Amino acid sequence: MKLYTFLFALSLTITMSAQNLETFLSKTNTFMNQHVKDGKVAYAVIHKNQTELNDILEIGEGISIQKSDVNNYQAFWINAYNIAVIKGVIDNYPTKSPLDNKGFFDKTTYNLGGKTITLNDIEHKLLRGNFKDARFHFVLVCGAIGCPPLIDKAYMPNTLDAQLEEQTKIAINGSFLKVNAKKKKVEASKIMEWYKEDFTMNGTTEIDFINAYRTEKIPENAKLSYFEYNWNLNKQ
Repeated sequence: MKLYTFLFALSLTITMSAQNLETFLSKTNTFMNQHVKDGKVAYAVIHKNQTELNDILEIGEGISIQKSDVNNYQAFWINAYNIAVIKGVIDNYPTKSPLDNKGFFDKTTYNLGGKTITLNDIEHKLLRGNFKDARFHFVLVCGAIGCPPLIDKAYMPNTLDAQLEEQTKIAINGSFLKVNAKKKKVEASKIMEWYKEDFTMNGTTEIDFINAYRTEKIPENAKLSYFEYNWNLNKQ
């Protein structure tokens, strides 16, 4: 009887967590659609009415997903990161840059996924620390113009790989790079310098990674440098 009770409670917990995740993703999708346009966020509008944002964070607090459930786990934590960044900006609004707020990435904590964690914890421990995938850098948006653009929808488990691919291609063929083909010079976002190990896994080079996603290929002997990061807020 005790075993039955335990199994029933476990089944109920798993079911409720799945329902919470579905609600979290649905509400995040609606929120992004309403407040994000062309990669920019309507912080002023959100600041006036924070109910929807806080509801999403409250739902996210009670979600529990194992890393073995890869798509659900990654989709949850990518969305959780992006929502938490917006919350961090709103809590310090008005602000010109995330960096103007001490501890924005490494000290301010959020209650998400049954954990009390920082933005850096989500990025470096839960995502980069568990999965070797450089594409995370094109979907985790730090609230600055220098970041790859925030999309106006949620990242969903059943479309996650396609979304990761799409956003990586958009960045590599867009503002992430400045290419002078004649002089064989390439300037990349500082992201590629800061996280070089992510872009050179399995013996590949940064140029190899770029050419895997770029429409107009870059010569393998091109000289690679990095342009300064724009930390100004990605506001509408």
